[in-house]
Amino acid sequence: MSAAQTDLSHHTPMMRQYLKIKGEHPNELVFYRMGDFYELFYEDAKKAAELMDITLTARGQSGGSPIPMAGIPYHSAEGYIARLVRAGQSIAICEQIGDPATSKGPVERKVVRIVTPGTLSDDAFLEDRRDNLLVAIYSHREQFGFASLDISSGRFTVSELDDLEGLQGELQRLRPAEILISEDFPYQDVLDGYTGIRRQGPWLFESDTARRVITQQLQVRDLTGFGCEDLTLAICAAGCLLQYAKETQRTALPHIRKLSRERREEAVILDATSRRNLEIDTNLMGGTQHTLAWVMDRTATAMGGRQLRRWLNRPLRDITVVEQRQQAVSALLDGFHYEPVHDLLKSIGDIERILARVALRSARPRDLARLRDAFLSLPDLQKALTPVNSHHVVRLATTISEYPELSDLLERAIIDNPPVVIRDGGVIREGFDEELDELRNISENAGQFLLDVETRERERTGISTLKVGYNRVHGYYIEITRAQSGQAPVDYIRRQTLKNAERFITPELKEFEDKALSAKSRSLAREKALYDEVLETVAAELAPLQDAAQALAELDVLSNFAERATSLRFNAPEFSDTPGFDIEEGRHPVVEQLLSDPYVPNDLLMDQQRRMLVITGPNMGGKSTYMRQAALIALLAYTGSYVPANRVVIGPLDRIFTRMGRQTTSPAAAQPLWWK
Repeated sequence: MSAAQTDLSHHTPMMRQYLKIKGEHPNELVFYRMGDFYELFYEDAKKAAELMDITLTARGQSGGSPIPMAGIPYHSAEGYIARLVRAGQSIAICEQIGDPATSKGPVERKVVRIVTPGTLSDDAFLEDRRDNLLVAIYSHREQFGFASLDISSGRFTVSELDDLEGLQGELQRLRPAEILISEDFPYQDVLDGYTGIRRQGPWLFESDTARRVITQQLQVRDLTGFGCEDLTLAICAAGCLLQYAKETQRTALPHIRKLSRERREEAVILDATSRRNLEIDTNLMGGTQHTLAWVMDRTATAMGGRQLRRWLNRPLRDITVVEQRQQAVSALLDGFHYEPVHDLLKSIGDIERILARVALRSARPRDLARLRDAFLSLPDLQKALTPVNSHHVVRLATTISEYPELSDLLERAIIDNPPVVIRDGGVIREGFDEELDELRNISENAGQFLLDVETRERERTGISTLKVGYNRVHGYYIEITRAQSGQAPVDYIRRQTLKNAERFITPELKEFEDKALSAKSRSLAREKALYDEVLETVAAELAPLQDAAQALAELDVLSNFAERATSLRFNAPEFSDTPGFDIEEGRHPVVEQLLSDPYVPNDLLMDQQRRMLVITGPNMGGKSTYMRQAALIALLAYTGSYVPANRVVIGPLDRIFTRMGRQTTSPAAAQPLWWK
């Protein structure tokens, strides 16, 4: 901010207000609400005009200099905000909170929300099938505390990493939208290529403060129940992350109610280079085409697509869990039970993110309509799951449950196809609330009401010249000519005397006047209050609903695995306690889908006597494809999926390496697999 800007005495009252707010948010673009527009000034305006391709203008002068200015209509702000966020910008939304009718000087304004790349919850800003993660990293002597949060679902995890290789692997796995580090973080090179890096004051990572913030959020006395009590570095990172999330949202975060600990030793480890080479869900060019997820994802819901990518990026070493998933896939395949399950899941949609918006009180009418449609589908889904012979699927079905009360409430309350926002009304169904129906009726049928009063009063009084009218000064009235005014009933109250007529008011007409003159605004206010009540009722059931959403996402992935096994001719792998890897007629799952000719399958055998293979051949001869094929088959097996081979027997895996060409630095790194 220039010297002219910091000396507020030379500016207009409105610009003084703006500059004060901007001084509190120097690192964000301030969207300053003025009527029907969000305006940006000075350097914010120049940057926004360039990034959003809008006109840069000037607003008169303040402090003796022209003010660069750019503006966007508030009703179409979402698209512009999305573009800025994708460009790595953070935006402070500054709204009018005062009443223009009673304000002296500029209307009071304040920042109500800060939109940053890692704290998005609105669908307009998010990719459907990719987690949008905020990450915090805290370092101490080449050890790292790591915390991640998806504010659009409430998923909150922590871990500790022993070296830079582990940190690089986690960043490559999660690809966060925003990264919080301390101002004195010494490993900047590790973050090269990542956007949305925010340096925070070291005090925000302080251990005692972090524990207090986390335990208050989770409403617990300590973190023992989450298995995190001893993770000092991770707790420091999580505390900073949580404070940042609360600061940006400017509201409570009730959907963040669990903290999950991820242990590196629980998963099959893939380093950052192996992840890139395997192209699990991002290809070498940074896109999503021709990746493993591109082949494997036919999930019915976006939340299922996100869960699938989590599983593919973190295959598990716990064979018990993997075999539970595999048995569930087998049961869904039996009798093609996955087909009706898949169809019903389509009607459920992405309730995980809808529930987050319910928790943040930012859910829109169409969110509640989608939630209603999801609840209506649950009874049929439960019937479709009944014949599936799998203990794991039964557990998922129990967690999913049914919600007849909420389903009934939303069906009675929300019209079939509500508008996008509640602001203009028309969301609450007729018949849900008697007072709202009356206000709407008054607002929409005032003319007919007055005609009915006029007809009725003429018949009651016998006065043929009686008429009902309205003007802005005196409101509603009954007018009778001077000659017949003496026949006015005793309940008529004189309101105005004219040269040739008298005007009266009755208690009934006065009551109608009080209602009619404010019916529209009162109708909107009543509808908003009813909508908020419905939202609160749904929010009260947030915990079981979030568990149900998680179970639905998992069921979607298992159903998807069953469909892929059928469509792609995959078979169930066998797991052995003996180290080894035996593939008969294996195929590369991605390459096979790109060929016009049939893929030629091949075998692989590695055991205690044959621990290494030296593969030779010309360039483009298929050596890398063969290595990646083996690695992807192993990866799929340890997610619980069937695999592209006629038969696979696989022993316990510790890590998967797949490093190609000049990236290979050691014999171990040249192997596609390694086991203990």
